[in-house]
Amino acid sequence: MPEQKPISSVNDFVVRFANVNGSGSASANELFARSILRHGVPVSPRNIFPSNIQGLPTWYEVRVTEAGHLGARGGVDMMVAMNPQTWDKDVAMIEPGGYLFYDSTKPMPTSKFRGDITVIGVPLTAITNSTYTDPRQRQLFKNIIYLGALSALFDMDPKLIEQLISEQYKGKEKLLSSNVHALHLGRDWALQNLKCPIGLRVQKADKVGDRIFIEGNSAAALGAVYGGATVCAWYPITPSSSLADAFGSHCKRLRHDPKTGKAKYAIVQGEDELASIGIVIGASWNGARAFTATSGPGISLMTEFIGLSYFAEIPAVIMNVQRAGPSTGMPTRTQQCDIIACAYASHGDTKHVLLFPEDPAEAFEFAATAFDLAERLQTVIFLMLDLDIGMNHRLCRPLRWDDARQYDRGKIMTAEMLDEGRDFGRYLDVDGDGIPYRTYPGTHETRGSYFTRGTSRDRYARYSEEGPVYADNMQRLVRKFETAQDLVPRPLQANAAKPTKYGVIYFGSTSPAMDEAIGLLEARGHLLDRLRIRAFPFHSSVASFIADHDFVYVIEQNRDSQLRQLIVNENGFDPVRLIPIVHYDGSPITARFIAKAIGDHQDHLNVTPLRKAVS
Repeated sequence: MPEQKPISSVNDFVVRFANVNGSGSASANELFARSILRHGVPVSPRNIFPSNIQGLPTWYEVRVTEAGHLGARGGVDMMVAMNPQTWDKDVAMIEPGGYLFYDSTKPMPTSKFRGDITVIGVPLTAITNSTYTDPRQRQLFKNIIYLGALSALFDMDPKLIEQLISEQYKGKEKLLSSNVHALHLGRDWALQNLKCPIGLRVQKADKVGDRIFIEGNSAAALGAVYGGATVCAWYPITPSSSLADAFGSHCKRLRHDPKTGKAKYAIVQGEDELASIGIVIGASWNGARAFTATSGPGISLMTEFIGLSYFAEIPAVIMNVQRAGPSTGMPTRTQQCDIIACAYASHGDTKHVLLFPEDPAEAFEFAATAFDLAERLQTVIFLMLDLDIGMNHRLCRPLRWDDARQYDRGKIMTAEMLDEGRDFGRYLDVDGDGIPYRTYPGTHETRGSYFTRGTSRDRYARYSEEGPVYADNMQRLVRKFETAQDLVPRPLQANAAKPTKYGVIYFGSTSPAMDEAIGLLEARGHLLDRLRIRAFPFHSSVASFIADHDFVYVIEQNRDSQLRQLIVNENGFDPVRLIPIVHYDGSPITARFIAKAIGDHQDHLNVTPLRKAVS
């Protein structure tokens, strides 16, 4: 018996699978997460994998949470330890009173265990070796066998798992029957040899509702399709490659002429990131809606063409699935570390529009919106995803689209308008919003043409290096950026139950953890108003929110608090009033981390200083 009472919890725990990359465990682990969803219980899974193809450690964490918390919690209640290389580290992560599940075919010394956890051994290798002769089958079915054992330990309904397997192998009866057989091998062994269920249990509920289970990269790719994108040019880079792949899959279903079968899209893998963004800008200049998917190193290579898009005012969309930098950094770890790089990408004075979705549903919506904004503003738009949103399945509200929605192509000078004698200056601001009219190539036989250049020019696109002409154009670009403030998604504010002089600003994938952390902070007696930023340039409400509070915490997943830097730089606030809360080890930020960091600071603020006694 463990020294500490085992954890007992229904529909509220964290399981982490420790495997070897390339062992075939990924599908079994995802099957575990999906089977809990079939019980009507929300889950939040996260895949933690190495940047090589095979052989290094990989982890898959499943947070089971009837309360619906979708952020990482921190801590592990059961470790399924299938990798001897990481055994000590994995065992150390288990919460006191937690559980260790392992392959007990070979005896382990008692020194490898902990006295405050419950150890559950199942002879997985022995079971597989006595049942299968093929080495690959032994490896693959071992994963399904431990899934079966876990189903007994957690008191899960095996019929729901069988249903998922039947859906996965529909039409492949041999694979279906063999996987179901392996499932019951593990389940039957556990029921016959272990005390089932344990303190951690899955109980049927109805808490999932109409939410869908989807990866952010797939949702963003679908948003690109619905947003009218017909061209994707990209170069493979983790963690954005699956976005381009998903765009291709969605286009195969939705972008072929039903009569002729002809594809109505183009997907081009460029020779590198620089070529990819060049293709996007060229396609956009010709009137197509085009985008590229990349990550931080790709942004670094694209900056010269990004400057061209900004200065020549050519629409483009860049979907940046952020990972840990600098340089190669940690390609398969998540961060929000490209904020400054994207906001001011390229040399000279540049400012770019950034969109910050919090989940796959907003990734879908903001991806579609990005193409409207790109054409309305005639500039590059960054969709700022990250690995945590992009490559992990997340429960979110259903994706919705209004079929009556019309694309916003912005200010387009037509042949009819030119024939009417309209004054066309490619860089002429006619109504004070900083946005000029443009023409598509071939609009008119004799009018509406201009020379597209990345060098200085006047309002009519005529080459000029005169100082006042250059300054006039640069100031117009500032007016256009100010116009963007009212076009981008506005921040969302939620106030505490009682008035408070403290606030918190957060964005993107920090949202689920922040939402949960608010409850933890309230339990400690700390109330905060909160503001979720959804875009840059910042709406005026951001400055108002900061002005209304004595201190504002800024939650980020990067070392240098880049969003805080951007807020200070753009609004001129005293940095002392903005308290950075940063997390940047490559793992998703947790509610526990946020609550502790803010709570400790609040406790310090609330300490009453000692006063000298009057004699």
